[in-house]
Amino acid sequence: MGADLGPLPLVAGAVSYLKLPGNQDDSIVLVGDEAVLREHLTSLGVNGNLPITVAHAPEIVDMNSFATDALRKKNSSIAVAIKMHKDGEVDAVVSAGNTGAVMATAMFTLGRIPGVTRPAIAAMFPNKHETATLIVDVGANVDVKPDNLYQFAQMGASYAEDILKIRSPKIGLLSIGEEPTKGNELILSSHSLLKGGAFNFIGNVEGRDILDGKCDVVVCDGFIGNILLKFAESVKVFLEWRIRRQVSSNYFSRAGAILMGPFLRRMRRSFDYSETGGAPLLGLNGNVVIGHGKSSEKAIMNAIRAAAAMISTNVTAHIQKRIEVSSGKAVEQ
Repeated sequence: MGADLGPLPLVAGAVSYLKLPGNQDDSIVLVGDEAVLREHLTSLGVNGNLPITVAHAPEIVDMNSFATDALRKKNSSIAVAIKMHKDGEVDAVVSAGNTGAVMATAMFTLGRIPGVTRPAIAAMFPNKHETATLIVDVGANVDVKPDNLYQFAQMGASYAEDILKIRSPKIGLLSIGEEPTKGNELILSSHSLLKGGAFNFIGNVEGRDILDGKCDVVVCDGFIGNILLKFAESVKVFLEWRIRRQVSSNYFSRAGAILMGPFLRRMRRSFDYSETGGAPLLGLNGNVVIGHGKSSEKAIMNAIRAAAAMISTNVTAHIQKRIEVSSGKAVEQ
């Protein structure tokens, strides 16, 4: 209920997901103001013909709320949805609401995987290999220690193996230079720790290496990661503006744009967050996907797909196993 565009795109995204081939055995619970949600379902022509139910949650956590406010609202859509997950009534939660509220409520209700010090948000960036580069963390932790980055690498490796189907994914540590001597105190200490990890650590990587696809998983603190994420979101808008301006400049540009139409559409999709839909919150005792506050119907549909993939691959259990096996490797610095 707290998304920037209101509940309609979320309801429409759920409907679109269930209409996709192969999803007919799945079911979705919409959590929020029951009267509003049922009105949207009716407007979309859903009258018992899809496996959608509604769970009433009278309270709303808006985008301006503090995480502590969210914890006090036990009947908010976020709190009710995550409590349902905790009780085993649903297998995953997707939210396009207040990110801090979702994180705080999920941490308090679901708890962390045993051994995990800090959950992290992961986001997929495009690369020139037409696959994806996973960035961990993009906003959950603005201040971290080396052992946190070590665990981000572990969680990112498991997610890349299960969801992206990459065998022995290459892990890179984001820094200002490739040399192990480059970076601040956090990076220098983290490099030493990651070098001994039970994963394919290739060393430091720079910002330019993300789109280049030099590695499959990039590890960084949430402060830097969130700046990267917000910059990436602006690229699509800038490219569209630049192309429209150039196309309108003369006849030849307009003609060229028509010929290059398919390429331009593919390039636009590369930087469109709605293609991936949402970012998983890794390290929790559960499956939680956080969507953009301005998520469209398509973005929500793909966020639900991301949640379904987490369920079907059992990635959370695999993260837990990796953490257990390597316990004792990551030490507080």
